[in-house]
Amino acid sequence: MKMDFNMQESQTIEFKEIWKDNYLKTICAFANSDGGSLYLGVANNGRHLGIANSKDLLEVLPNKINNRLGILCDVLLIKESETAIIIIKVNKTYAPVSYQGKFYKRSGTNTIELNGSNLTNFLFKKYGKTWDDIPVEEFSLEEINLETIEKFKIWAKNRVPLIEQEKDLKSLLEKLNLYDGKYLKRAAVLLFGKNSQKYFIQSHSKIGRFVSDSEILTSDIVEGNLFEQLEKIIDILRIKYLKSYISYDGLNRVETLEYPYKAIREAVINALIHRDYLDTTVLQVRVYDNKIVFSNGATLSTEVPIEKFSEIHISKPFNPLIANLFYRAGFVESWGRGTNNMIDECIKMKMPEPEYKYSYHSVQVTFYKTTQETTQETTQETTQETRKVSTRDKIIEELRKNNSLTRNDLAIVIGVSSNAIKQQIAILKKESRIKRIGSTKSGYWEIINKKNN
Repeated sequence: MKMDFNMQESQTIEFKEIWKDNYLKTICAFANSDGGSLYLGVANNGRHLGIANSKDLLEVLPNKINNRLGILCDVLLIKESETAIIIIKVNKTYAPVSYQGKFYKRSGTNTIELNGSNLTNFLFKKYGKTWDDIPVEEFSLEEINLETIEKFKIWAKNRVPLIEQEKDLKSLLEKLNLYDGKYLKRAAVLLFGKNSQKYFIQSHSKIGRFVSDSEILTSDIVEGNLFEQLEKIIDILRIKYLKSYISYDGLNRVETLEYPYKAIREAVINALIHRDYLDTTVLQVRVYDNKIVFSNGATLSTEVPIEKFSEIHISKPFNPLIANLFYRAGFVESWGRGTNNMIDECIKMKMPEPEYKYSYHSVQVTFYKTTQETTQETTQETTQETRKVSTRDKIIEELRKNNSLTRNDLAIVIGVSSNAIKQQIAILKKESRIKRIGSTKSGYWEIINKKNN
C-alpha cells in the first residue's frame, strides 16, 4: 500500500506526529461519523516525519482500541524511503461508540464532543429512533383534544381513506402509528394534546411586532397543539400584524396580503414540523416594517444543508412522524418542495426570494416586503420591473455568447447582484426561456425559442 503525498486533513483523515492515548477520541469520532483514517508519523501539513516505535505500536494499538472503545480497527505499517508511517483505518459503526463515557463525532477536520440535544439526537439516530417516536408514559388518552381529532379526520379524508368512519379513538391513533405498546408517543402529545405545553413547555410560539431588533411594540404567545398553533399563528398574523391590500374584480372585493399567503403558511408549517423540541428556542415570528422573520431551533440533516433549501432536494424531516401526520392532513407534500414553493410564491408576487440562514442550531427564513401603498411606490415598482425585464434580456444575450456562464459571472458582466441574477433566472426558467443542462459546476444553459427572444 502506497500513501498519497498530496493528502490533506479532512472529515475522514487526521494526521498525528506521535501516538497519544488521547487520540482515541479521534478514532471514536471516526467510528461515530463516516469512518476515517488516523495517520501516525505525519505532520499537520502532510509532511512525512516517520514514527520511531512503529513495531511496538503495531502490537499494542489493536488491543488498546478494542479494550477502550470496543471496536476492531486495521492497524497498518507503511514504509516510504525508510520512513515508517502507521495508518489506523476506522470503519463507521452502527452502534454508538464512547470514550471514557463521552461521545464524539467529526465535523470537518475537528473532533467534537456531543452534548445536550446533539447527543440525544445522535443516540436516537444510532438506535433507529427519532425524538417524536418516543413514548410518554404519563400522557393518557383522556388528554387528547377531540376537536382537533375531528378536524384532522376532515383534513385527511383524501389521503387516509375511510378515516371519517373511524369512531374508536384508540384504534384511530394506533392506525396513525401514535402508540408504542400501551403508551402514546411524543408526536401524539404535540399534534393532538389538550395541553401540549404541560409535557413540553418549550413547544409554544411567539409573534412580535418590532421597530428594530431591540425594540418591540407588541407580542403574542401562541399555545396549544401544533395543529391549533398553525391556525392561531396564521389568524393572528392576518388580523393583527400584517396589512391586506384591497382591490376589486368586477363587483367582488379582493384582499391581498402584503406577503404571499401560501409562502407564509408554508414557513409556519415547516417550522412546526422540523423544530428540534429539545431546544429551548421557541418558534419566533418577528414582524418588521420591511420584512417578516421566522426562526426556530433546528438540527439540519447533513444531506440537506441550508444551501440546498433554494434547490430541489430530498425530504429529510427531523420529526418524521409529525411530518407524516401533516402530510396526511394534506398540509404538506413529501417531496422536499416546501422551500421551493415559498420561492415560487414570492416570485409570483414580484417580491424578493426568501432568505434562508442556519446558525447556532437555528433556521431563519426571512421574507422582504414589496410595498404598493402609494402611487409613487407603484411607479417605482413599474420602473424596477422594466429594469428586471431588461436584466432578463441581458441574461439571454450573454448566454447566447457563452452558455456556460455561472450566476456570479453574469452578475459581474451585467453589473447587478448575484441574488438579482438568481431571481431573474428563476423567472426565465419559469417562462421556459432557458433550461439548465447538467450540473451546476460543469453544465450549461440551453436557450429555448431563440427566435422569439
